[in-house]
Order: sequence, then structure tokens, then C-alpha cells
Amino acid sequence: MNIQVFRNRVMGSRGLVVFMMLALIGCTNIGQSSGEINNKANANNSAMEQQRYEATGKVDPRLVSANTKFGFKLYAEIIKQGAGKNVFVSPSSVGLCLAMAYNGASGETRQAMARALEAEGMSLEDFNRAYAELKAALPSTDPKVQLEIANSLWARQGLKFKQDFIARDKKFFDAEVAALNFDDASAAATINSWVSNKTKGKIEKIVDQISPDSILFLINAIYFKGKWTKEFDRAKTKEDVFTTAAGAQKRVPMMTQAGRFNYFESPEFQAVSLPYGDGRVSMYIFLPAKNVSLERFHQSLSAVNWEEWVKKFEETEGSVTLPRFKVEYDVTLNDALKALGMGVAFDDNRADFSAMIEDAGRVYISQVKHKTFAEVNEEGTEAAAVTSTEMRTTSARQPARTFRMVVDRPFFCAIRDNTTGTVLFMGSIADPQ
Repeated sequence: MNIQVFRNRVMGSRGLVVFMMLALIGCTNIGQSSGEINNKANANNSAMEQQRYEATGKVDPRLVSANTKFGFKLYAEIIKQGAGKNVFVSPSSVGLCLAMAYNGASGETRQAMARALEAEGMSLEDFNRAYAELKAALPSTDPKVQLEIANSLWARQGLKFKQDFIARDKKFFDAEVAALNFDDASAAATINSWVSNKTKGKIEKIVDQISPDSILFLINAIYFKGKWTKEFDRAKTKEDVFTTAAGAQKRVPMMTQAGRFNYFESPEFQAVSLPYGDGRVSMYIFLPAKNVSLERFHQSLSAVNWEEWVKKFEETEGSVTLPRFKVEYDVTLNDALKALGMGVAFDDNRADFSAMIEDAGRVYISQVKHKTFAEVNEEGTEAAAVTSTEMRTTSARQPARTFRMVVDRPFFCAIRDNTTGTVLFMGSIADPQ
């Protein structure tokens, strides 16, 4: 069946984001028979799973866990390419974009993508349904927090895509579907206009040009704007020294506020959670100790540790000094994704996306591009991310009672939806200017 063409407008959609880890733990008692143990373990697991569903707005914990693992694995690969530089990514955006492509994969390619996405334990039906659950759980009624997520498929006009593939991406991912004449010079501009619109102009372009072999672009866009629950007083912002990853000392605007914060400290770092609006979404700032480099901190950054750290934050009296910062970042993710085990999806001789399109030769992923924007100031945070997957064809520690945290050196940060555990953005700021 030919893809329907939405000719004059592309409607906005609120959709999906990805990601946080929820571990399921079973308990048994000594002296029970194996049957009793298994029955009790199953009952405990079932009860705990139900509790976690309720705690996360009824989002399948397997997806939450999978997305968190994928996000931190991907970040670990990305920072290898950007050592000493600002890095800011949206694992939610990348995961969501790849999830749409995953719906068109078959055989070895689907298995490889499932491993990379940490989704091996889920059927395709469960995987897609979990995303629909996440979509329902994420909308915010907080007037101080704006979160908009949009997905789209832009197909080469005249090609026949599999009806099931299109239907799944439309139903579970709210993907807008449009067919374009890729031979027309205006096609790239049409896609980029959609991107700019969905990110409020913060990201203006994701497609540079369209190859004659290009058959489909799967695009995810995320826009976030949140006002701090307690804004920083501009009158207290003063210029002070920030030591960059390269060792240079720069005078930058440093914002300060005191009060009670969710805070955690270990011998390796200080960490504080700064909430937006009613507190559902927060920015987590991790400042490595003076004798710990950002690179060394990165070595301990994993989904498992993240889960443990987040549990240890406690309300504590203290003060926070944070630089204003603005970052624009872009990266091609092919090498990082290949390192995660899905190289076959990029191989024009082996990739199998036969569940995506009919009679188009061998279809493969030619490029996964990712762009982000973030600005943090006294009022709050504005951030955006876009991920594009281009398909081509071959022929076609304990908390301190008080603390003082001065973020005057490279640091890691993440924006997290605290209800679902979804990590919307994460990054390392080596130089705030």
C-alpha cells in the first residue's frame, strides 16, 4: 500500500520519550521447597512489578530499564569521541528514533538492534505497547514545564512501504507520515522546516542533502522548557572563575542560591537535584571532587550506578553555585551504534529491513544524526533534540547535613522525569562558554 501523503500541513503530536531503570528483585525463604520458592518468587515479582507500574504511571518497567541501559551505553561511546569537549545528548530522542526503525527490521538485523536497545526480553508487540504507555504517562499539567515530542516519517514518493510497518509507527509512536519527491531540491527544506517548528527554532536543520539512494528519513524531535521551582536571583549572579577541562581559567556568570535541596555526596563527587515547577522533572548536577577528573567520573557512570545514586538523594540544607551555560552539539552516531552491536543494520550487504518496504533492494541505515541545544540560566532551562535515521537502498557516599557546592569546573548533568524515571537529556560541560 502506498504511504498517504499529508500535503499541506503536518500536525503536531505529543509522543514518546524514553528511559529509566527499574530493577526487579525476588526474595525467598530458606527451607522452602523449590515449588514453593518459585511460586513465592513469582508472586513477589508480580507484586513488585505492579507496584512499579503504579509508581511510574503504568509504564512497562522492562522498557524503562532497557532505555536507561541503552542511554548510558550510548553516552559512554559518544564521550570517547568528545573527550575534553562539551557533550549534550538526548538518549530519549535517539532511542525513540531507532525504535521506529526497529519496527521495520527482520532477522539478524532485528536481533542486533534488540541487543543494542536492550530490548531482547520483549516481543515487538510488548515493545510498542510500552511506548504507548510511556506516551500516556509523560504529559505534564505543570504550567512551568513544557515538554513536546514529535515523530515523523518522510518517505520517497512512489515507493511501496509495508502497511504493518507504517501502521505500527503511526499507532504506537504517533508518527506523522508524508511522502515527498526526494528529487526535488525543496524536499530537504520541507523536512528541516518541520524540525525547526517542532524545536521552536532551536534546531533549524538535520538533513543537509538527500541522496538518490535515500528512501526514508525517520525523525524524532524533543523540545523542553522548564522554570526552576525556585529561580536563581539575578542580583546574586556574579562573574567568577571556571576552570575548563583544558585547564584554562575563564570568568563566567555564576548563579547562586541557598535553601534545601535533594543532595548526595560521595568521596568521588557532589550531586544536587534542581527541580522544575512542581518537581516532577529535575536537573541533576554531578560535580567530580577536585582530585577526580571528569574522565574518571565517566568511568563510573553507568545505568546501574545511576540507579543507586538517584536513590541516595536526601533533602539537605546548602547552597548551589552554577554557571550559566549554553551548548549546541551535533554528532553522527554510526560508530557509537556499531560499537553497541548493531553494525549489521548499517551493512548494505547484510541489513534486513524487509518488514519496512517492498521491492526496494537491500535497505540499510546509512546515517544516524543527532543534534541538541540547551541553555541554562536563572529562570530555568530550555533544551531541544533532534535525531534522524536515514534509510537507503543498494539499488534503490551519605548525605552531609550542610553543604556548599560550587560548580567551577567540568561537570555532568542530566534532566530526568522523576515520575517515569525517563532521562530526557544528559551531558558533560567542559566549558560553559
